[in-house]
Amino acid sequence: MPRKAAAALHVAQPSLSQAMANLESDLGVSLFHRMGRGVVLSEAGAELLEPSRRVLRDLTAVRDKAEALSGLHGGTVEIVAMPSPGIEPLTTLTHRFTELHPSVTISSRAAFTPEDVVGLVRSGACELGLLGAAKPVALSGVDVLPLEEQPFVVVAGPDGDVPDGATLRPEDLGGRKLIAARGGSLMRSIVDDITAQTDGTDIVAVVDHRTSVLPLVLAGVGIAVLPASWTRLARRCGASVAAIEPTAHLHVAMISLPAHLTPGARAFLELTRSYAGHKQVPAPCAP
Repeated sequence: MPRKAAAALHVAQPSLSQAMANLESDLGVSLFHRMGRGVVLSEAGAELLEPSRRVLRDLTAVRDKAEALSGLHGGTVEIVAMPSPGIEPLTTLTHRFTELHPSVTISSRAAFTPEDVVGLVRSGACELGLLGAAKPVALSGVDVLPLEEQPFVVVAGPDGDVPDGATLRPEDLGGRKLIAARGGSLMRSIVDDITAQTDGTDIVAVVDHRTSVLPLVLAGVGIAVLPASWTRLARRCGASVAAIEPTAHLHVAMISLPAHLTPGARAFLELTRSYAGHKQVPAPCAP
């Protein structure tokens, strides 16, 4: 482990070991437990991990300000996003941001639940978090910027008999084969409601990765219920998209800690605020 860490940091292993020893001496605690040829974080090391990440981000912010007083030149914005918000609005936000700041890299990390997103932002592993939840998000000690409410829609393959742009009721889906996520998600609860209200409607496939849903639909495995963020991509792939009435909505929000943001993250957050302020939500299934 020390050898791999030294290689990643481009320093000699003895130099890294000495630096670790010096840091532990300065702090007065052991940060690592030596186990054979490897090391693991001690309890003190784990407790100091989050504040250490914040210190590193502050140092990065100072360097960025010193080197780029007239604008953003280089650096990385670290964002964690859930699958559907990771389609939209992340695609639009990333497109706009990279046009404004082409030398800044957007690093997007995946998470599958709001709790995962919150945990990665609170820990300092990511500066910004994009999540979707069944209800508006309220968090203690975390800034929440509501962005939009995405209605759920039915997505069907090009060879199906779901008219694009139509409005369907749950009973219209009787006898269909459905592709669903595992239990616990808002998307799955909608599918379960549909199967409970209709005859002959069955779940034919259950997937963990939302990126698998659209390919399965296009292959003719079944139809799916997805947030409206998938509409544009689905239609570009030849799928049909129909509204559902009544339907639930996915409440999409951007979260961040009140401080310790790098200039790149602050700029991305400001762009997101502008997006939220000017957001015009179209009819979800208008062709």
